[in-house]
This record gives sequence, C-alpha cells and structure tokens, in this order.
Amino acid sequence: QLTWFLLINNMHLSSFASRNYLNYVTEEMINPERNLPLAIIISMPIVTIVYVLTNLAYFTTISPRVMIETEAVAVIFGEYHLGVVSWLIPIFVGLSCFGAVNGSLFTSARLFYAGAREGHLPSALGLVHTDHFTPVPSLIFTCFLSMLYACSQDIFSVINLFSFFTWLCVGMAIAGMVWLRWKKPELRRPIKIFLAIPIVFVLACIFMIVVSFWAAPFECLIGAAIILTGIPFYLLGYKWKKPHIVEKIIEIFTLFCQKIFMSVPEDK
Repeated sequence: QLTWFLLINNMHLSSFASRNYLNYVTEEMINPERNLPLAIIISMPIVTIVYVLTNLAYFTTISPRVMIETEAVAVIFGEYHLGVVSWLIPIFVGLSCFGAVNGSLFTSARLFYAGAREGHLPSALGLVHTDHFTPVPSLIFTCFLSMLYACSQDIFSVINLFSFFTWLCVGMAIAGMVWLRWKKPELRRPIKIFLAIPIVFVLACIFMIVVSFWAAPFECLIGAAIILTGIPFYLLGYKWKKPHIVEKIIEIFTLFCQKIFMSVPEDK
C-alpha cells in the first residue's frame, strides 16, 4: 500500500511539473521578472481546476470497482460518453504526452548546455545551432538518456527511481536558496517570495525522499548511485588538469559536433 501511495503521489505531482520548466529558460524569456511568476500564477490554478473537474467526471460516470480494475480510465469514460468517436480519447492522451515530453526536452537540455558553458561538462554540449539558436548537441544527449529509461520493462520502477533523485536534487537546490537567503541577504533577488514557502517545499521534498526509501529502497539506492557518479565526472572533467592529448581529443570531438549539428559556441 505504501508503494502504491508513493507511486500515485509521484504521478500526480509530475502532472504539475511544468511549474518548474520555465526556471530553466529564464535567459530566453522576455522580461522574466514579470512573466515567470505570472506564468506560474496563471497556469497552476488552471491545471488544478482541469484535473479536479476531470476526476469528478470520472467518478460520476465510472464505478469504483471498474476504475480499480481498468488500466485506462479515460478510455472507459470515452466509450461511455463518446460512443463511436471514443477513439479521440487515446489520440488526445498521446498529444498530451507529446506536449509534456516536448516541454521536458526543451527545458532539460538547457541543464547540460549551462553545465557545458560553465566548463562542468564537455564543451560539445555547449554548442548552439547557427540558425535556430538551440543547443542541438544537448538535445540529442537528452534524447539518448531518455531512451535509456525506455529500456526498462518496469515503468513503475522507473517512476520511483526518477522521482527519488528528482525530489532529492530539487530539494537540495531549494535548500541552498534558503541558506543563501539567510547567509547572504544582501544579494539582488529579482523574484523574492515569502520564506515560509520554500521551507515548506523542502519539508515536502524530505517527506517524499523518506517515503521513497521506505517503499522502494532498491530503486532509491540505484538513484543515489547515479547521483554519486557525478563526483568522479566532476573531478575528471572540471578539476583535473587534462594532458595535452586529452584536450586535443576533446577539441576534435567538439569540432566534429560543430560540423554534424551545424552548431557553434555561444558568443561571450
């Protein structure tokens, strides 16, 4: 029961994950000091209302027994109300998934791009397309990592694994911001919120991490191991003074990526 509680919570919280996407692309936003909080304030209530109304519609149409037994509640709902055009439900579900993946790829690739720009990752990931100004190598790398997740035959284990290190990393990031608010209050903060909000969020992240370890310790240990692999990569890629031959290989690979993906380094 605890495992299902964790899984359901992770899936529901992932439904609102778009609140976090715009944080990755603030450099590309117009007037982010105004538009970032405005986008969150507008989108979150809309998503909440839509999800609540959708679930109310399910409960008024489908009995609890059928809802538990079926693997696709929306399909049963469509067959009951739409009849011969119930095939529209799977199409719209697919389009919704496509939109979610598009938003995730669009923003997550910026993480690798920013890391490469700061010298923490190979410089090839810091290239941008000459015409579209998108980090194409970083997008390709993100797609490759996504396909690795798809190799698993147990999607629920993947959800638990991904959710664990997502909440861990996000919680640590927000905790770092709280620490900076305390230690360095003089820093300029274009967007500033009431301190109790990030503290409550960090506590929620701790709760999700503890419950994840309790319900799925094996997946959480794998997630912790994946996170720890970043330490040797950081030491080798950033702290280690590379020999000339290694720097030459990286330079050749970066040049190869520039030619293949029609990309160049960002102007300083």
